[in-house]
Amino acid sequence: MLVEKLAHDFTNVKNYTPSHVNELLDYLQKRYIYGEITIIEYKKIFFELDKLKAEKPNDFIINSKQFNLEFDRPS
Repeated sequence: MLVEKLAHDFTNVKNYTPSHVNELLDYLQKRYIYGEITIIEYKKIFFELDKLKAEKPNDFIINSKQFNLEFDRPS
């Protein structure tokens, strides 16, 4: 599956054309999480999207850092 196929699948499922490669990145990650594609497919497409400058928004990165949990370690 290449980026073009991912974009086609996105359009069929969402009923609109993605306006930015970041939308395709989100869709790719969702498909991987739900087990719809393999890790090999994910990596191939991710690297293509990365070349197209796809990225997560900065606020996502900042908010995800809030979940840095510290665990008590047994002595």
